[in-house]
Amino acid sequence: LLQIIFYEERNFQGRSYECSSDCSDLHMHLNRCNSCRVDNGCFVVYDRPNFMGNQVFLRRGEYSDLQRMGSMAGMMGMSLMDNIRSCRMIPMHRGQFRIRIYERENFGGKMNELMDDCESLQDRYLMSDCQSCNVMEGHWLMFEQPGFRGRMMYVRPGEYRNLRDMSMNNMSNISSIRRIMDMC
Repeated sequence: LLQIIFYEERNFQGRSYECSSDCSDLHMHLNRCNSCRVDNGCFVVYDRPNFMGNQVFLRRGEYSDLQRMGSMAGMMGMSLMDNIRSCRMIPMHRGQFRIRIYERENFGGKMNELMDDCESLQDRYLMSDCQSCNVMEGHWLMFEQPGFRGRMMYVRPGEYRNLRDMSMNNMSNISSIRRIMDMC
């Protein structure tokens, strides 16, 4: 059973809410969220309701101070996470990974197909950006900077005609892509 527990206060104190599926608005259950514990599985948390805004990927572990984690993430160029407002469970995927990435929105421009992680789209494919994609198999994280750094965006199987509109977190471009493996 995949499970994440959100706490109103730091260090797993105060009221809590256990979640084992997607939750579009955590404020229906808690006033705020300052810590969380992922007991099993992987989740993506968002700083706005309805799976919008800045995103942070969480795997099994304890996150005792989300605001401090957000500050450290900001220093590394990652998303700032002042508040968690929604979360999405990432289901386990066994089998192949396949994603088609396109240089321009609406599947335009140069296209490349990935079946593994890509640390730099520029180095591997001479692509300076990815503006649309078709996720055929697996779950992926797309990063603003090479080397899987900076702000990130989670994509699951489906077509994404305009990644900039979807991200809602002002990602300037996508420079690296990583599979979400079963080792969550």
